[in-house]
Amino acid sequence: MSLPLRILTRWVQLSALATALSLMVYVSAQQIGREMANDPQVQIARDARDALASGAAAETVVPSAKVELTRSLSPWVTVLNDSGKAIASSATLNGQAAAVPSGVIDYVRTSGENRVTWQPQRGVRMATITVRVAGNPTRFVTAGRSLDETEGRIDKLGRLLLLGWLVTLAGLLVVVAPTEALLSKRTP
Repeated sequence: MSLPLRILTRWVQLSALATALSLMVYVSAQQIGREMANDPQVQIARDARDALASGAAAETVVPSAKVELTRSLSPWVTVLNDSGKAIASSATLNGQAAAVPSGVIDYVRTSGENRVTWQPQRGVRMATITVRVAGNPTRFVTAGRSLDETEGRIDKLGRLLLLGWLVTLAGLLVVVAPTEALLSKRTP
C-alpha cells in the first residue's frame, strides 16, 4: 500500500472515532440541558398541584403577572378543569389566553404527569410539565417557561464542539502523516 493511501486510511479510521465521540458528547449535553430546563417547572407544577389538592383556589396558585410567551423568559402557570379549559392562567400568546394542547391533557389523565416541549407557534418553544390534581373535580396544572436560553446554550455548545472536531481532524492528520511515514521506512 502506498504511503499516501496508508496515511489516508489511518486518518479516516481515527477521524471516524473522533466524529463518533464528538456526536456522543453533543447529544449527551443536549439531552442533559433540555432535561434541566424542566427543573423549575417541576417544582412549580407540583407545588401548585399540592396546594389545589389541599383546597387552595386556582387563582391563588397562578402568578398575578401575565407572561407573554412570545417575549418573556418567566415561568408561567395554567390551571385547567377536567375538560382542559383554563380556569386561571398567567400565560398569554400574542395577548390572548394560551391553550394547552388537548393531547397533553389526555396523556396526563392516565399517566399523572407529562413533560413536553410545546411550540405554540414558530419561534416560541416552551419546556412544560403538566400534572393531574387528585380530587373531584379533576384538574390539571401546567407550568412552563421559554427554552430560548437553553437552546442558545445548546447552539453555542454545538459550535464549540464543531470547532473542536475540526481542530481534532486537522491534528490527527498532523500526527498520522509523520507516524505513517516513519513506520513505512521501518517496514521493508
